[in-house]
Amino acid sequence: MSVEMQLARIIISELTDNQVIYLKEVEGDRQFPIMIGIFEATNIDRRVKQDYVPPRPLTHDLIVSVAESLDATIERVVISDLSEHTYFAQLHLKTRSGESIEVDARPSDAIAVAVTYDPPLPIFVSEDVLSDATGTSLDGGESI
Repeated sequence: MSVEMQLARIIISELTDNQVIYLKEVEGDRQFPIMIGIFEATNIDRRVKQDYVPPRPLTHDLIVSVAESLDATIERVVISDLSEHTYFAQLHLKTRSGESIEVDARPSDAIAVAVTYDPPLPIFVSEDVLSDATGTSLDGGESI
């Protein structure tokens, strides 16, 4: 089971290599941070600002363009696993023929792709990952 999340905050600090994005539950109060690099954080931050148009396509634009060139639609982002403090994600695509394809991605890249769209693509986090990241279970109680 996956929970829909939204990008809640982006914290960029030029004093450190690690930046932070926060995902917040769309229909709830749980949220959690994901540490990402400065370039990924900057690209995500620029994309959520409505007036930013890159002078040249960024990597995330390339991903969208490749999917479109292959007659596929990126439908959603899923953060599916957390292992040794590292999150894992997939882009979920659908081809014109209806075939579903999952492409492995870093969460920061997947979220950058999601915010490339207007409106942004839905971002989902598996309940297990969300419980591990927030220390809570589906019913809101503490996880063991």
